Amino acid sequence: MNYETTIKAEAADGVTTDYAGARSLAAPAIPRWLILGGLGVFGLLLAVALWFALAGGEPAPADDDNSQAPAVTVVAPGTTMVTGEIEAPGTLAARRPMPVGVVGEGGQVIQVTVDAGDWVSQGQVLAVIDRSVQVQQAEAQAAQIQVARADASLAQANLDRALQLVARGFVSKADVDRLTATRDAAAARVKVAEAQLREQRARNQRLNIIAPATGYVLTRAVERGQTVGAGSPALFTIASGGEMEMLAQLSEEQLAKMSVGTIASITPTGSDQTFQGQVWQISPTIDQQTRQGTARIALAFNPALRPGGFATARISSGSYRATVLPESAVLADPNGSFVYVVGADKKVTRRAVKTGAVTANGIAITEGLTGSEKVVLRAGGFLNPGETVNPQVQK
Repeated sequence: MNYETTIKAEAADGVTTDYAGARSLAAPAIPRWLILGGLGVFGLLLAVALWFALAGGEPAPADDDNSQAPAVTVVAPGTTMVTGEIEAPGTLAARRPMPVGVVGEGGQVIQVTVDAGDWVSQGQVLAVIDRSVQVQQAEAQAAQIQVARADASLAQANLDRALQLVARGFVSKADVDRLTATRDAAAARVKVAEAQLREQRARNQRLNIIAPATGYVLTRAVERGQTVGAGSPALFTIASGGEMEMLAQLSEEQLAKMSVGTIASITPTGSDQTFQGQVWQISPTIDQQTRQGTARIALAFNPALRPGGFATARISSGSYRATVLPESAVLADPNGSFVYVVGADKKVTRRAVKTGAVTANGIAITEGLTGSEKVVLRAGGFLNPGETVNPQVQK
């Protein structure tokens, strides 16, 4: 029905059926505006190419366009003299600790005269042990001396009378010899009794626990009423002269750089105080398990130095020339420490480095840099090797 309607309409307009069919199969005509637009674009491209040809240049590749390169701050650090410093952990201790215990037979403690934290002098009484029984024994021994002296006096008198009667013939020479031996034995018994009394009194004196040297009392492990004996643990521990030390744990490489007399700074854990010390002994052996040795650093007395506490030692290890960089410039990953260096082509290059001492001005670089390079100061973590940057030298 639709086909017939179409034929009639075309016939009414004076168009034949064959011509209408041919027109419907012909390709659509291209619009004039599209042709003009294409010619315009072609002319523009031709003009751009002509401009570059006349200017003697070529269009820059997109990768070489630095207009969008990130700006980074770089520094040429140079070299400087660095004072080597080794940081090592360790514990505080008394340089010469003296355990003080019972040297006599012991007994019950009836008095304690000092406490931990007190200063004591050599020979000062620290504690007293009951000696009531020993005092009676000493008095009995003193009486034995009197008995021995009386026997000796009688023996001397008998000998004197015998000597007077020898000339008259009433006493034989053998009797005189016997009386002389009796007198000598009595005199010897007096000396024995006197020696035993001195021994008893010395034993009684040992019931006083005394300080063997002047020092600082570190510990007290005895109380009044406690029973102590020769096998008891130390009742007191005294730091001789109050001298302290730090036992710094160092590796084999660090120990090789140490020498007796080296100055060190000690900072106890939890404190902001720093104390000056001096290495006075270096361990002659290395622990086979930890592969570490000990450097003993002598310290003067100070109440803030508490034996048994932890501390950190910073020990001078000589001077050397090195490049010093701020901590922000030195990066690290599983492969080790590194920095980013900007070359003449403004491209970033990764450079492996070996770090040394940490100083107030930054980290010393002992290997990997000469000091003349332009090192990225900050934001290195956001860069990649080979990336183009716009370096800004720090003044």
